[in-house]
Amino acid sequence: MDDSQLIEACKKKDRDAQKKLYEMYAPKMMGVCLRYCKNNETAWDLLHDGFFRVFTHIGSYSGKGSFEGWMRRVFVNLAIENYRREQQKNRITIDIEQIESDAFVLSDDDSYDIGDITHEELLDMIRQLPKSYRTIFNLFVFEDMSHKEIGKMLGINESTSRSQYSRARAILRKKINAILKNKQGKR
Repeated sequence: MDDSQLIEACKKKDRDAQKKLYEMYAPKMMGVCLRYCKNNETAWDLLHDGFFRVFTHIGSYSGKGSFEGWMRRVFVNLAIENYRREQQKNRITIDIEQIESDAFVLSDDDSYDIGDITHEELLDMIRQLPKSYRTIFNLFVFEDMSHKEIGKMLGINESTSRSQYSRARAILRKKINAILKNKQGKR
């Protein structure tokens, strides 16, 4: 069964086709979920909610563009909805002074091979970012959205998106620098 036949079977609510589609795409979509969630449990919840939404709305997939791209957009939109819901629920405020004091820029004389950082270490660093920073970082870097688009999507100013992205990068630089210095010290 090719992708188009599988999608058509899923539109008819064929359980076997849904299971096969889940098995095909769950690993990739889990990667998306992990980038937006702080822990594995939340990522698993998002993954299952995302597939529920995919199966519920698969009839709206027109066949234009890649199915994986359409599905990815469903997961990203769900992650953003969860972000907004949490933001409303918790009214999260970020201590800007603390974040700025944590910011660290690699100096010119710090030279390390970034290849020493594993994918898992980098993913873990991204997951440790404050939720708003993590969301904006993911949208800008992985979803290739502009700060203007991010601002509209999250209901924030474009300048807020830019500054939070910049702060996220600074935090990541500090963490990367610490890991690389530690690894170089062990050699």
